[in-house]
Amino acid sequence: MLASQAIKLVSPNFSDIYAPSIEIGKFPDGDCHVRIPNLAACRGQDVAIFHRLYPDQNDSLIELLLMLDALKYEQTRSITVVSPYLPYARQDKQTVDGEIASAHVICNLLARSGASRFVTFDCHFLNEEGEIDYGELKIKNISLRDDLIAHARALFGGQPFEIIGPDDGAAYLVAKSGGQHFKKVREAYRDDKIAYRDIATMDGECAVNGKNVMLLDDMISSGATMIRALEKIMEGGAKKVICAATHGLFLYNCLDRLRKRAAAVYASDSIVSDQTAVSIRAKLEALYAPMDTLF
Repeated sequence: MLASQAIKLVSPNFSDIYAPSIEIGKFPDGDCHVRIPNLAACRGQDVAIFHRLYPDQNDSLIELLLMLDALKYEQTRSITVVSPYLPYARQDKQTVDGEIASAHVICNLLARSGASRFVTFDCHFLNEEGEIDYGELKIKNISLRDDLIAHARALFGGQPFEIIGPDDGAAYLVAKSGGQHFKKVREAYRDDKIAYRDIATMDGECAVNGKNVMLLDDMISSGATMIRALEKIMEGGAKKVICAATHGLFLYNCLDRLRKRAAAVYASDSIVSDQTAVSIRAKLEALYAPMDTLF
């Protein structure tokens, strides 16, 4: 829990949940412009910044760094950053010589810029809920697993269903539901400007013939992993399949491809989209209900 009288600063990109109290714009040349109207009131206080880092992750990160620097200069007692989706989280390890582990760089940069704690949801490089030190950054990882499953339960109309992870990265999301998940192996990076590794194989067998199935993952990005898992499940004779993830990026045409075979596809509002079926709001209010709003 954050201190009961901590000040809540809300970015415009969080306006679907809380009223904004930070002004963000662009200079004519594209540089970011950020203003915290009552910045001086934050001096010596505990502060929480509610700011999404996707879409437009690079600009959003710069905006956050500007906020952190201003608050650090005001000598705030602590700064908690609440960003539901952490970009660059998939780049947590080096797979080829010379590749930058960007997740480490971003987390260390946030910590050095003044973030005392970073609150996020189902962070890709973490395999459990709770508080974790990652590099120099203290992260509180909150899972939407139960909320996503509850929505699937409603969609299945109370009928029993299996919960399966499309790869081992989703293992902790399905651990309490039998732990079934596939295992994928990726190929080398494509030889072009798009840093992408195709799926070489997806192994594992799950007994799904005649059963309802929920495929659950932390994110649907290009959709390649979820699509491959959906194909395997349908080939196994599943009756009805629902695809769900905490973070729905839905790049390229993956949503259309998933909808062709899945009965439903949805995500949370960690990233705002038309596929939002689960909200992060209740989790946030449980953590930050006592906070004052600076307007």
